[in-house]
Amino acid sequence: MGNLFVSLYIKLFFLLTPFFVLTVFLSLTEGMEKMQQRSVAIRTSVAVLIISLILYFAGNPIFSTLGITMDGFRVGAGSLLFLSAVSLVSGKRTRPEPEENTDMAVVPLAIPITVGPATIGTLLILGAELGGPTEQALGAAALVCACLTVTALLFSATAIHRLIGPMGLAVLTRITGLVLSAMAAQIVFTGIRNFLT
Repeated sequence: MGNLFVSLYIKLFFLLTPFFVLTVFLSLTEGMEKMQQRSVAIRTSVAVLIISLILYFAGNPIFSTLGITMDGFRVGAGSLLFLSAVSLVSGKRTRPEPEENTDMAVVPLAIPITVGPATIGTLLILGAELGGPTEQALGAAALVCACLTVTALLFSATAIHRLIGPMGLAVLTRITGLVLSAMAAQIVFTGIRNFLT
């Protein structure tokens, strides 16, 4: 069980693209006082946690309601995740600008920066493919821990930026993209293999 928790935690941590989120967070909160910046970090983290948990537990009901097989969804979600990974590795992933009369902690920081289409699809799959209540609870705990780690990064955003600089963040973002591309390939291959057999 311990190995499953660690594996899920690492997957979910990278799935939330924390270093790209950190870069966008620093850009959007530039010039803010420390307390304001932390307020945005808290609101973003709460929104991400709530949205992620809802998606995590919504997989099976959505698949059964829409009549979509898990393996068909694996191929689609894996393809989206691969495209997202490529954009991170190439450095071409763009950030949406905040809209007027919206809380930037929710839009765009929580959605779609942290929880974008690829993340949504992968969370639905991860929640649905875990078997019994124990595994699902373990996955939910790993998701909460991953969200709390992202919260800690946002709280330390200025210090991290000062420590590793923009180049360091760019390198970590590209490493995240590489990990996500491997996850995407595994999801797609699993879907195709199960479909063929």
